Amino acid sequence: MKPFLGVAALALGLGLAGPVLGCELDRPLKVAGLDYDSAAFHTAVAGAIAEKGFGCKVERVPGAIAPLVNGMGRGDVDLVMEIWMANPVEAWVKEAAAGKVEPLGTTFPDANEGWFVPRYLVSGPEAKAPELKSVQDLKRYKALFADPDEPGKGRFYNCVAGWVCEGINTKKLAVYGLNEDFTNTRGGSSEALVAAIESALKRKRPVLFYYWGPSWLLGAYDLVKLEEPPFDQKIWDELKASDAPKRATAYPTSRVVIGANVELAKKAPQLAAFLKKYTTTSELTSKMLAEAREKGVTPEQQALVFLKTQPSVWQAWLPSDIVAKVASGL
Repeated sequence: MKPFLGVAALALGLGLAGPVLGCELDRPLKVAGLDYDSAAFHTAVAGAIAEKGFGCKVERVPGAIAPLVNGMGRGDVDLVMEIWMANPVEAWVKEAAAGKVEPLGTTFPDANEGWFVPRYLVSGPEAKAPELKSVQDLKRYKALFADPDEPGKGRFYNCVAGWVCEGINTKKLAVYGLNEDFTNTRGGSSEALVAAIESALKRKRPVLFYYWGPSWLLGAYDLVKLEEPPFDQKIWDELKASDAPKRATAYPTSRVVIGANVELAKKAPQLAAFLKKYTTTSELTSKMLAEAREKGVTPEQQALVFLKTQPSVWQAWLPSDIVAKVASGL
């Protein structure tokens, strides 16, 4: 967010007519500084509009999701740009029940997780596994995903050891009867796992892995998510709670919302009105992140690219006078 600090003076000096002459807040707008790409990107987009369009200063508050949401409940943080509603952090549930936080806009309605393979593997004239459609088909194709360290087994790239998704995927391997056929490969860092996955994709080799969207990987490569049993909330709850579940289900599609301290809408109603209209898609976010990675720029820098190249998206969130200020600030 550093490139955006101090832009308020520019926005205020444009001399454009409109009801918003300065920020409705008499202090900086404090936005959670989550460090993963999609959250950093959307934080930067909202921050740039708040500064260029509404004349606000923006402070990025770094940290992990749980303490940031707790801080939002106390009023130390105004906004968290990504609250995943399908499996919300416990702090959100607690603070929402206490009436201290509320959802505003939908950052994207279609976040998803699952097990992926590259499309070149399952479709097209050179597809090596044209009948691979679901997790139930994987046993037949284990040789295709051969693990060089364990002959006779395929390799499945799981999450980083210790992540929640790593535990869920480990349980799924057992439930789907794949423990004897696939090694459960868990890296010590996300960078190491992504490097291994991308190496296979660049060489057009077979690779089976868990991933999520939005993400740059889903934006950069044509991937296919394998079918699992349709999402079932009861089975999902059992899967998470049990150490030895008997059933498994697909990951839920998650609506991801902007969380806000309830006082923000009272103190800054026009800013809150913008945030209530804020919405994108998982696909658009993934494409923006993939483009940023290809160009070697940060998600924060890519936010300005988004504002310059996708006006039909963000202009729908704002009244015409604020649109003019943001456009002039760019």
